Amino acid sequence: MLAVTAAAAVTSAANAQGAPGAGPVEVGFVEASLQEVPRTVTLPGRAVAFQEVELRPRVGGVIEEILYTPGQLLEVGDPLFRIDDSSYVAAEASARADLATAEANLPVAQSAYDRAEQLAGRGYTEAEVESARATLAEAEATLDSARAALDYAQTELSWTTITSPISGRADVPTVSVGDLVTAGQSDELTTIVRSDPIYVDMMEASARILSIRKGIREGTLQQNDSIKASLQLENGDVYRGTGALVTPGNFVSTTTGTVTVRFEFDNPHHVVIPGMFLRGEVTIGTAQAYLVPQRAATRGNSGELTVFVVGEDGTAEQRTLQDQGSYQNSWIVQDGLAEGDKIIVDGLSSLRPGQEVTPVAATIDDNGIVRDIAAGEEEN
Repeated sequence: MLAVTAAAAVTSAANAQGAPGAGPVEVGFVEASLQEVPRTVTLPGRAVAFQEVELRPRVGGVIEEILYTPGQLLEVGDPLFRIDDSSYVAAEASARADLATAEANLPVAQSAYDRAEQLAGRGYTEAEVESARATLAEAEATLDSARAALDYAQTELSWTTITSPISGRADVPTVSVGDLVTAGQSDELTTIVRSDPIYVDMMEASARILSIRKGIREGTLQQNDSIKASLQLENGDVYRGTGALVTPGNFVSTTTGTVTVRFEFDNPHHVVIPGMFLRGEVTIGTAQAYLVPQRAATRGNSGELTVFVVGEDGTAEQRTLQDQGSYQNSWIVQDGLAEGDKIIVDGLSSLRPGQEVTPVAATIDDNGIVRDIAAGEEEN
């Protein structure tokens, strides 16, 4: 952690108004110290189901029975709907009869061909042998076709009972018993969602991705072996669980200029619901940087930070910095500061560049309150 010292500034009324000829203004400062800081970024995100299926019939017919309770946990293969199978039972029986006929005809054709081949030139002409061979081939093809037709008829019959293709929870059905459905219809019968684990897609600006890659390449950012993320829910609660990176994204949105980064979280209690908006904090690695208290900086319209430091001549010097994100209650800054620089954190309300100051060392407690180191006094 950055060992910061700060000063509580008690400014006089004349100095607060910046009166001409007034003496130096007492200001509180913290000393900048280069240290190893976790590099984290906060990103907006949205929950996405691990698996989601819109269930549609593969055969047509009348819904005879709905076999599940909405919201119950389903396993792969659990029955959900039953369609009237009368026509499919009949089709399966017809296909089975055709197969039996084909199986009965094949030995006859085989025997005829064997006999013609044995007696070729002795009562059977070459044309008759070829005809017997063609008849045998046709019988074999008919048998294969009958088998395929029976397999398909049995498959269609099995489709009359619609089962769950994934584990998850099913929504309420969109049909009732007695409704007529058709194969491949556009309207789904229900939707099944698996939300444990669950994906969270977070949006990161492409410019910051370039900055991070540059830091890794130049050695100013030490990337973690594995990139993890934590979540904050819509009500402000911190989600108990850590997500692992699934994919860093493959393209930049032409409308938002962001890249979608996907993380996977365990969700055994289904606290995170698909479609929920979230805020993620991603820890990328560690960097050598300075921590600038957020109370000491103001952000301009173009995104830069403006701070005051105590100059060598004892006056307030204004500096413009670029931050690399935040850590706790401080901005992460890598350029624009030097070891030991005195960053002014208090007495800023009427401070002007070049104004004489009297720096007093102090600290900032966990509540963000500046305390005089020497006197232990609290500055409001």
